Amino acid sequence: MQNTRTDYQLALQQLTDSALPTGAFAHSLGFETYIDRELVADEASFGRWLGAFVAQQLTYSEGLAIRFHYEGVDLAELDQILSGTLLAREVREASCKMGGRLLEIGREVFPSPELDTYRTLVSGGRAAGHQPLAFAVVARSLGVPLGEALAAYFFATVTSLTQNAVRAIPLGQNAGQRVLRNAHDAVAAAVEVVPHLSWDDFGVVSPGLEISQMRHERQRARMFMS
Repeated sequence: MQNTRTDYQLALQQLTDSALPTGAFAHSLGFETYIDRELVADEASFGRWLGAFVAQQLTYSEGLAIRFHYEGVDLAELDQILSGTLLAREVREASCKMGGRLLEIGREVFPSPELDTYRTLVSGGRAAGHQPLAFAVVARSLGVPLGEALAAYFFATVTSLTQNAVRAIPLGQNAGQRVLRNAHDAVAAAVEVVPHLSWDDFGVVSPGLEISQMRHERQRARMFMS
């Protein structure tokens, strides 16, 4: 008899592995602007930025989108609303680029009727194909419980951002691991918050973060696409 829990846990580990070729290595999602302004310059300051990012954008935007999909909200409608909440063009495009890659990888590795539906919406121009929704569709079709899906998505994002910060600030590899360990509490807190939010909370993100993401596209020198 197959162990269903083991099956989806292994699939979830593959889906959130840093080696998954979605292009996450090319995006800072705003922290490079803070580096340029010398507000993020070391392990401590990046850790503070990362905690705020988890508590805001990951919680109130991407995490809430994942939850709404699990609750059966229409994918096309949810995709359009998510596009509207991602005000910075580069971040919106990053979400779609990484989401598009995840949809193609999912088609080959974790196919499902639900994934085919989302891909059809995207190819038909009725949806943009955002990364958190692509992840949510795959995770839900695999039978991953919402709480585990949120924790996995949040920590995968934290990991990719930390790996990018190790290169950009730069940080040492051990410092990066300390940042990841310290981010456990922020991720756990975010997982607890998401189920208690409402539609009125969707997209409630600090203006400072959104402004920094918008400024990035006009930054004189940069390593990342967002």
